[in-house]
Amino acid sequence: MSLTDRAIEQIRELIRTGALPPGSKLPPEPDLAAQLGLSRNLAREAVKALAVARVLEVRRGDGTYVTSLQPSLLLEGLGGAVELMQQDAGALQDLMEVRRLLEPVATALAATRISDDQLAEVERHLDAMREARDDVERLNAHDAAFHRAVVSATGNESLLAILEGISGRTLRARIWRGLVDSRAAARTLAEHEAIFAALSARDAALGQAAALLHVSNTEQWLRAHLSSPEAPPLPASTDRPADGAHPASL
Repeated sequence: MSLTDRAIEQIRELIRTGALPPGSKLPPEPDLAAQLGLSRNLAREAVKALAVARVLEVRRGDGTYVTSLQPSLLLEGLGGAVELMQQDAGALQDLMEVRRLLEPVATALAATRISDDQLAEVERHLDAMREARDDVERLNAHDAAFHRAVVSATGNESLLAILEGISGRTLRARIWRGLVDSRAAARTLAEHEAIFAALSARDAALGQAAALLHVSNTEQWLRAHLSSPEAPPLPASTDRPADGAHPASL
């Protein structure tokens, strides 16, 4: 472990033990370095690294603070990494495999916890998807909101952050374009309807099965598209977030 890594670990330990709880201000750099037995340069480098990781927030003219440490904040960088991986076919297939492992279980959990208001939100985005079946940008935006609403109903912020991170908005839009071009969009919409029906029935097993079918079909389409020498590249995306949508998944 490098000296900088050791310094980072020492500050993390202060946060883990509660000596520096969320929202607290770090001591001035000379004091922090003395407290940890570090040089000022090492303390500075450790703070910079933890700021990049969103664990610390440097407020110019005010000091450095421990962030809220919310999963959505700490895992925010995952989505950026996924966007950069989109030219790597193997990496894309790995990400779809991770989705297949997580999303059906998340849907099953949502079926046992979803409130009437949350169910109404899922239905609202499903209705919007039906109306926008020829508008890829709107389909994409409401697809994102549909899945976010489903996973949000689990009440598990870490799960939500991970699933949003691995399902890049740009990739999702490109797949939607491909599905529309191949006339597979109607089938995909029907799969969303099956997920909603399972949630409405509060049926965890049915929800898991519907989500597994949906993710598996999307994964199969993507694998076939990527492996076919005759298939054109995934369509370029001009997607934009709408209606407050966040990155989610087809």
